[in-house]
Amino acid sequence: MKNFGITGVAGYIAPRHLQAIKDTGNNLVAAVDPHDSVGILDRYFPGTSYFTEFERFDRHLEKLKRTHSKDKIDFLSVCSPNNLHDAHIRLGLRVGANAICEKPLVLNPWNLDQLQEIEIETGRKVFTVLQLRVHPALLEIKKKISALKDQKHNVVLTYVTSRGPWYNYSWKGREEVSGGVATNIGIHFFDMLMWMFGGIQKNHLFLKQTNKAAGFIELQNANVQWYLSIDSNDLPKEAVDNKKSTYRSITIDGNELEFTEGFTDLHTKIYQEVINGKGFGIEDARPSIEVAYEIRHLPVTNIKELYHPMLL
Repeated sequence: MKNFGITGVAGYIAPRHLQAIKDTGNNLVAAVDPHDSVGILDRYFPGTSYFTEFERFDRHLEKLKRTHSKDKIDFLSVCSPNNLHDAHIRLGLRVGANAICEKPLVLNPWNLDQLQEIEIETGRKVFTVLQLRVHPALLEIKKKISALKDQKHNVVLTYVTSRGPWYNYSWKGREEVSGGVATNIGIHFFDMLMWMFGGIQKNHLFLKQTNKAAGFIELQNANVQWYLSIDSNDLPKEAVDNKKSTYRSITIDGNELEFTEGFTDLHTKIYQEVINGKGFGIEDARPSIEVAYEIRHLPVTNIKELYHPMLL
């Protein structure tokens, strides 16, 4: 049994990590979040030491390490706001734990190099949650695409996931904290596409607003038109008629890529891979972080022949 700590335990994504820790037969010994709505701990690990101040959490983990306690953590799960990931990963490595961090691993690519240096110094590893890479349907599609060597595919990515007014008042609505829409809700799709179709060759941005973004990326084996939105007005009629608040569509050469199902245990699969000595590390995360960073700093241009259909 491995011991875990977790940062951001009151957040949206934390329950998936709590479930993964439990499903893999491990234990959560310490948790931190400035917000104290953390009754969910009783469902998973009622004996967890909980802190609202990060400094006291830091001290607690440090003491567990220095006293060689049986509760010394082996892993720190990082579920905090995106701009804090780097600092919280560093804490995990410093107290002798490996880190398992939600996407994006960091906001700025150069921090990856520093984390790699700390990995060497501490002998610990940084892992990230790239769960689409373990989705069964996507693994099958990747096999088929890999067999079609050097073929350039046409890909259209559309992802609309409705968010209410709260979003803009939370850390997710602040670009300096979340990285903006393209980073916060899009980075795992960018990772998936580069994992399937190879590295980036061109990058254009056509739309950038607080609640949506759109652009075009040319990959080694694909031209990708992408559109990301949290605006419910962007939901297609079929989603509205079915009373769905999310619409996810990826077409490859005009064929719909269906992977709506199969998401329930992907975090558990990621955790199991990490515990088995595998998992996705810093270099796996680097391409999508670099693309998202570039998108945040690209000027908006108009190349209508490359527009996503929703921009026309």
